Amino acid sequence: MTTRTATNNRADDEVFDFNLNAVQAESDLKPFVFLWASEDDPNRRLTMQHMESLDVWPLMAAADGGDAAAMAGIFREALGKKQWAQFRETPLPQYKLKALFAAYRKHSGASEGESVASSDS
Repeated sequence: MTTRTATNNRADDEVFDFNLNAVQAESDLKPFVFLWASEDDPNRRLTMQHMESLDVWPLMAAADGGDAAAMAGIFREALGKKQWAQFRETPLPQYKLKALFAAYRKHSGASEGESVASSDS
């Protein structure tokens, strides 16, 4: 017995065109750790997941809001809910945010202006 769906007219045992399950990262997806002091902890370290390991769906949704929203979406996803809340508790000058984003992009191997969801990243 074969299984067919409205969007896939191939039987389960037929050849497929691309196996997304088999795709592996081309680089080490090492997390990015940075120091950002809080009022209570002068040595607070925050960890962001490697840019290429982030779920693209919330990133693409954030990008609809423009560059600033896209950057915030990246930080939100990379830090996770708990660390994002901690990160937001401390005032952050724009020049520091730009420097942090540049260092994170460099760590992740993304060039300036390159989309996070880009197939070249």
